[in-house]
Amino acid sequence: MNLGRYLRRTAGHQPDAEAVVCGRVRLTYAELDDHSDRLAAALCDLGLSRGERVATLADNRAELVITEMALYKAGLTRAPINSRLGVSEVAHLLAETDARVLLTESEHLGTARTAVPGTGVETVIGYDGPSDLGPGYAETLAGTERRPVDVDCDENGAAVLHFTSGSTGKLKAAVQTYGNRLALMRKSVMSADTRVGPGDRQILAGPVTHASGMPLMGIFFAGGCALVLPRWDAEEFLAAIEHERATHAFVVPTMVNTVLALPGARDYDLSTLRRLVYGAAPMSPARIRAAWDLFGPVLAQGYGCGETTSGVLFLSTEDHRRALEGEDEELLLSCGRPLAEAEVAVVDDRGEPVPDGEVGEIAVRGPDVVPRYHNEPELTARTFRDGWFLTGDLARRRADGYVFIVDRKKDMIVSGGFNIYAVEVEAALHQHPGVHEAAVVGVPDDQWGEAVKAVVVPRDGAALTEPGLIAFCAEHLARMKKPRSVDFVTALPHNPNGKIDRRAIRDRYWAGAGRLVN
Repeated sequence: MNLGRYLRRTAGHQPDAEAVVCGRVRLTYAELDDHSDRLAAALCDLGLSRGERVATLADNRAELVITEMALYKAGLTRAPINSRLGVSEVAHLLAETDARVLLTESEHLGTARTAVPGTGVETVIGYDGPSDLGPGYAETLAGTERRPVDVDCDENGAAVLHFTSGSTGKLKAAVQTYGNRLALMRKSVMSADTRVGPGDRQILAGPVTHASGMPLMGIFFAGGCALVLPRWDAEEFLAAIEHERATHAFVVPTMVNTVLALPGARDYDLSTLRRLVYGAAPMSPARIRAAWDLFGPVLAQGYGCGETTSGVLFLSTEDHRRALEGEDEELLLSCGRPLAEAEVAVVDDRGEPVPDGEVGEIAVRGPDVVPRYHNEPELTARTFRDGWFLTGDLARRRADGYVFIVDRKKDMIVSGGFNIYAVEVEAALHQHPGVHEAAVVGVPDDQWGEAVKAVVVPRDGAALTEPGLIAFCAEHLARMKKPRSVDFVTALPHNPNGKIDRRAIRDRYWAGAGRLVN
């Protein structure tokens, strides 16, 4: 098998159709196929063979997309490094992956210059031109004669080392195989909600090296166009929908929040948008209603992670409509039902399914679930059991298959013997019109062991008070679940993937405590 064959086929069918737009760069399918062939050939000429690792360190740019396609064609393993990581983390990942080649850009040359020594990196290719570290990308392509590269790959071979942080903050790599990536492509085109075909144009708003890049192969298989934003900016996102006539978009809830906060959001023509998929974190019912009002009846939600190679649960646009029109309002709290080939169960600590309505851990199996973590046998043994991946997310299942997440195992607060789920309290806080963003953590308490603490970013101009917010939550939650204290801040910490970093928030309150709760 070789995933690059699907790009080559689409390029033969519609060579002049746009495949990638990023900033000022616009590539047709013929150009994407040509450039990726040249880069694949150049990497093979460096002596790289099937399964060897190639790392990237760059912000969103068209060359990252070309690189991904080239690595598929050459049968190489991609090791994407988040461009927000520090020098020591980059050095660790380069050594951990045994990468022989690094492709980077001028903004990150300083990091590369410090991180590369002592690793196995032999060649550094600069996307913006030659440097003291190695040759330039354009020069490398120009100096390589184009030839179709089609290395036969084993479906169990590693295609991507997808790095993600765990509850300890340690970076770990889910080994996404070529079979996993093929399953991802299949599920991307199996549903009308996610298929991006000829004439369709999907905005990828986050880092394409991670979750936002997951749809790429499905887009190229079906013949659509990937609109890659160089960086996140709410106004540029809306302008891209209008000017590029975008039909689809993938965002995280934090991005939706920034769009909703824009005074001029309704000044843009968003009429071409048919599907806005959000995921990677929960979004409160109040925010969903506001987004539906702004964007129209186009919302859908996906639930998944690096270990499941993108989404495995999906809440469709029709599900959103039913909820928002009062037919089944509870669906606004759901992350959907199983998508495509994935099997999803809610299990107890022994791995046995719990009865519908009871809380357990989400477990997933199927062709899109990775087989292991890279160089982490103990973590692999704890997390993958009898073919099932244990997500760490606590949830309940409804009789008709809809799944409702209540919290992460590590974020559950035990106060006075009661289990309190941070997500549930955050959902109540987000119903208050004066709350822009909120995080809930457990903090040390002599009487209760842990007490519920809300850390809140107010909306501009909102006059929030601690007693007022606590009283508001008491109207929407059981008395034991309401926050016992509220801190107001100007911003919450986020991890490199844009999610609220609860661990960083919690650590501030537990510093110096004799007992840690995680």
